[in-house]
Order: sequence, then C-alpha cells, then structure tokens
Amino acid sequence: MGRYANRMDAEAFQAFWAALQRGGFIADAAAEVGTYRKQGSRWVTACGGVRPRRGRDLKGRCLSLAEREEIAVGRAAGDSVRVIARRLGRAPSTVSRELGRNADRGGAYRATTAHALAWERACRPKAAKLATNLALAERVQDDLLQRYSPEQIAGRLRRQFPDQREMWVSTETIYQSLYVQSRGALRRELTRCLRTGRSLRQPGRQAGQRKNRIPDMVNIAQRPPEADDRAVPGHWEGDLMIGKRNATAIATLVERTTGYALLVGLPDGYKPEHVAPALAAKIQTLPESLRRSLTWDQGPEMRD
Repeated sequence: MGRYANRMDAEAFQAFWAALQRGGFIADAAAEVGTYRKQGSRWVTACGGVRPRRGRDLKGRCLSLAEREEIAVGRAAGDSVRVIARRLGRAPSTVSRELGRNADRGGAYRATTAHALAWERACRPKAAKLATNLALAERVQDDLLQRYSPEQIAGRLRRQFPDQREMWVSTETIYQSLYVQSRGALRRELTRCLRTGRSLRQPGRQAGQRKNRIPDMVNIAQRPPEADDRAVPGHWEGDLMIGKRNATAIATLVERTTGYALLVGLPDGYKPEHVAPALAAKIQTLPESLRRSLTWDQGPEMRD
C-alpha cells in the first residue's frame, strides 16, 4: 500500500513553490501554506532546489486530499455514491472509480492511503535524455569537469553535432540532471564543477522581485552625519548573537562614541515579535539624551 507524505498534497506543495518563485523567503512561503520553515527547507532540499512538475496546473481534474477525506467520511457514514458525489460537486462516476481503484480488498477506504496510491499511479516519469544516451552523458560530464557552464555545453554540442539531434541537450536538462536525483543521470557531486558550486539550486528572480525582509526600511545612508564621526553620544549599533543549534540568542547594543555595550536577553526566542519588545524595554532604561539613533543589519528579526 502507498504511504502518504505531505508533499503529495499538491495544493500546498505547489503553492509553496509558487510563493518561492514570486520572491518569497522559505519561512514566508511555508507559513502561506500552513506549515513551518523546517518543513519548507526539507521540501527544497529533497527537490534539489528545483520546483517539481508533478501537481502543477491540475485544473480541478484530479481529486484533492480534502475531497478524498470527504469521500472517506461519507463512506463510513454509509452514504451512497450519488450522495457523496452531490456533496462534492463531482460526477457519481468519479466517486465510483475512486472507490474502485483505491479501496482495499475488504472495501475499506482511507483518504491518505488512497491519495498516496493515486500519486504513485500518476507518476509516469519520462526517462531523462542523459540517462538513456550514455555517450551524451559522458560528453556532458567531461565538459563539466573542465568547468564549462551548462549554457556553454549546450551551445557547443549544437555546433559540433549540427545534424545529430540526439547529441543535443538543453541547459535546463543539464541542471535538472544535476540537482534532481530522481532523474538519475548525473552525479550530484558534479555540482561542485559549476561556477556557483551550489549543492542546491537557487531560484532565479528578476531584479527587485524579492521582497524586502523589513518593510519601509530606512537605509544606513540616512543615518545622522554626527553618528558617523562618533562625536555625539547616543547613536547605537545593534546585532543578534545566536547560540549553538539556534537554541539561544541575545541582542547586543553598542554605543558608537564610548563603545559601551548593553546585552538584551531573548529567553522567548529571536523572532520579530520577541526582539522588538525586548529592545524597546531596554532602550527605555537609557536617558533620553542617549536615545538618538539605532543602526541594525537587515536581519528579519528587526522586521517590527
């Protein structure tokens, strides 16, 4: 029997990748689909940083996990196929086929098991060109070892084999064969030969597409000139120090003129909702004459 994994929920999985491609951060994309950052990182790592094609643009043709759960509830309640179909807004034949395909031998129907079985049946992967054409794969591998980029390799092959289309390969095919291990064509270690040397593919974004971590951020160029020459006390610089395994954190405040340092404990964590109140409380302990400006890096902890 198939085993359900949350990546099989295309409604969430593909929405997560769509949010990344719009320029979002992993944490924001994960929150958008109701999961957490660590899970989003696992999805990205498992796919080599390449958005999977499966589950895209289903256009309502395939049953979702929520619909299968509704079928399971109706089945357990003894509802007829037509009643369940009417509740879902689907044709009775759709529900009937679903029960025939994905119920177990005893007639029992479980939504997660049915979803896993449907997901596995829908997997009809076309063999990667570099997996079936070993001569081409060897040529691409040799060029990668010589530090040619995938763009250069694709262009060179077209010039060297103008009449042999079987020796042509697209740039995207090379990248996917490197980063998506299910393609099984090129070793992941060859990513070290790329000029970026990345083991995970980074999504390409147009200039200005990626949103800023801090809305309405004030640029450091707008800091008062007196802060730069350190002549007047009251201008501070802050930073975040994170402990082993991200388990603990403290914020630091250093006065630029005197070098006087303050430590701000963050026992509840270092998310924006934790950092802003802690800093505000600490700064309130200073005389008003020493509260002129605070400069921080662009860490997301200062979003608020």
